[in-house]
Amino acid sequence: MKYLLWLLKAAIFFTLFAFALNNQHDATVYFFFGTHWRAPLVLVVLAAFAGGLVVGALGMLPGWWKHRAAAAQVPAVSEAPSPAPLATATASAAVPSISATDLPAVRQHGL
Repeated sequence: MKYLLWLLKAAIFFTLFAFALNNQHDATVYFFFGTHWRAPLVLVVLAAFAGGLVVGALGMLPGWWKHRAAAAQVPAVSEAPSPAPLATATASAAVPSISATDLPAVRQHGL
């Protein structure tokens, strides 16, 4: 299975490499006020991809921060059993229990 994944990665790499070699002619991107940018088509596509990654990551930042703040407010739950059942009953009545499904996105992504 590991070799099959490496073979798939190599096929994707060589396909993209062949695309880059076949598209070396200049492309012109026109901006506002008569400005333009001339560059090989591969660089234009790469710049558009990188710009999309940046915009997507910046769009996700508020959600990440919200989940990190929610995870920081969750009290640590100890896994050690308590010595007396009476202590467990009184402790669970005083402190609300938090299950694994209360914050599924935080638990799933390990934030």
